[in-house]
Amino acid sequence: MNVLVTGGSGFIGSNFIRYMLNKYASISIVNFDQLTYAGNLENLISVEHNPNYYFVRGDICCKSQVEAVVKNHNINIIVNFAAESHILGTRTLLEAAREFQVTRYIQISTDEVYGSLGETGYFTEETPLAPSSPYSASKAGADLLVRAYHETYGLHTNITRCSNNYGPFHHPEKLIPLMITNALENKELPIYGDGLNIRDWLHVEDHVVAIDLVIQAGRSGEVYNVGGHNERSNIDIVEKILSVLGESTDLIRYMEDRKGHDGRYAMDPSKIMQELQWKPHYTFDNGIRETIKWYMNNREWWQRIKTGKYKNYYEQQYEESLLF
Repeated sequence: MNVLVTGGSGFIGSNFIRYMLNKYASISIVNFDQLTYAGNLENLISVEHNPNYYFVRGDICCKSQVEAVVKNHNINIIVNFAAESHILGTRTLLEAAREFQVTRYIQISTDEVYGSLGETGYFTEETPLAPSSPYSASKAGADLLVRAYHETYGLHTNITRCSNNYGPFHHPEKLIPLMITNALENKELPIYGDGLNIRDWLHVEDHVVAIDLVIQAGRSGEVYNVGGHNERSNIDIVEKILSVLGESTDLIRYMEDRKGHDGRYAMDPSKIMQELQWKPHYTFDNGIRETIKWYMNNREWWQRIKTGKYKNYYEQQYEESLLF
């Protein structure tokens, strides 16, 4: 497998790269990343000298860069984690996949494209797309492009839509790592609105296992929902973290809710469980405890992000451009 991983320096992408390199001896992975705010090469220090790993700094919206990396590295699988250049970047990748006859294209999407659920029920792969924010609308638009390239050109595509991920190497602006790191620093824990927004939480390692299964055996053109059946309100998450750390709830501060903040997401993962025999390994209780321990043991990693010092790593390690 010669795999192009876009956005591979981010949270889920870097966990995926490490997992795949550990599992497959014959794999070659190119991490193609523009290194925006969430892209952190320190996430991949453990594999940066692996002979089967290559880093290329580039923009998925740039046709010439994408074509060059696909051609020069004989890419036959593309896994698109890039989260900021949704529609234009996705179209550029799909065109390259079509031109260079890439055998599989995997789009990593999100449950946000379905919009907001009521108090009951679950998102299935047949749930109509009803995004509530410009971000989720752009993700939905990218998903529709992927579908169109399968229908029009017969490109082997799959879309995975995951629930909220958590685990190691998660950028500390996000809910769980922000709450953990702020609590460790005895800082206030800001919560949007009343804290009752509900999400289905999935450990990132369970997610990357699911993606691997889709690469290996996903049916062409199919969408697969990946969820952990771990629904929790935001306030429940925060109180759980404080309980594990032995900290007071006095640190909690409520703030004005953000615009387009959906009330509830919950995924039905029956399809991937039945077709590809996937099931989550982590319970939420075990996963959150392990995650808290990871942040306790890796203070330097997240402190460098909070101060912005992690941005210096690229310049320190790569004095010359690695583009191609």
